[in-house]
Amino acid sequence: MIKVDNVSKRFGRFDAVKDVNVHVKKGSIYGLLGSNGAGKTTLLKIISGIIRADQGVPTIEGESIFEAPDVKKRVLFIPDQPYFFHQTSLMQMASFYEAVYDQWNGERFHQLYEHFALNPNALLSRMSKGMQRQAAFILTLSAMPDALILDEPFDGLDPVVRQQVKNLLIQDVSSREMTVLVSSHNLREMEDFCDAVGVMHKGGLLYERDLEELKTDISKLQVAFKKMPDESFLAGMDVVHYEKRGRVLTCIVRGTEDEIDRYVRSYEPAIYDVLPLTLEEIFTYEMGSVGYEIRNLIV
Repeated sequence: MIKVDNVSKRFGRFDAVKDVNVHVKKGSIYGLLGSNGAGKTTLLKIISGIIRADQGVPTIEGESIFEAPDVKKRVLFIPDQPYFFHQTSLMQMASFYEAVYDQWNGERFHQLYEHFALNPNALLSRMSKGMQRQAAFILTLSAMPDALILDEPFDGLDPVVRQQVKNLLIQDVSSREMTVLVSSHNLREMEDFCDAVGVMHKGGLLYERDLEELKTDISKLQVAFKKMPDESFLAGMDVVHYEKRGRVLTCIVRGTEDEIDRYVRSYEPAIYDVLPLTLEEIFTYEMGSVGYEIRNLIV
């Protein structure tokens, strides 16, 4: 559905995006993760057709979106700070969307603004940040897009509204195979929401994986020995991070669980547990492996 091959973008001497490849399957939810300043927003704007890439051409269902009005009618982007025309109400913005987007669903628009209890005639500029974001979702989902690109979409929404919006998105993905590409710093939220993730750092893409595959390919081990083995124990695994406390080792290890299990048991540990890893933990340790380490701040 969404294909990005070797896309790059430079602003002056700064490489915001460098040779990035992203592939998002139709009818899936893809989470774009990364450190601050990794280039996520720039990449989303390139994919949305807002800015032109210096190298590479992103496509949506095989078509380039930049300066392609027919494609843009099927692809919507909600930025970190939703934009509305000056001094307009939700109803006035709906009239604009109806004129632009061929798949506009007026009945759905009416149902959504009633459900979220938004006054359609109130000025959007006078609404709170959370209400403005709700308005953006109401307009966008009423336009019935084939692809939806979101940058920090749930920021400012209370937990109840956040869950309602996520349910609406999941319904559209399930019922009509809408494709969602979403960037967020809330990794716990992405863990329950996404089918696949891509991780960016310093303008490049470190990797992209199906979420379940990613979780099964990295494990957290807690191992205790009667007699601590030498360094060859750690050298025999692909260790991302480890901590040693007395005779107890806690290790973050890449590899399949079966391979790791056979290897660890060959050292006859006194205690051996495989603990679940959250997406947030995976992200933290993967970032640490490329030099983006967490250091305690002392002031």
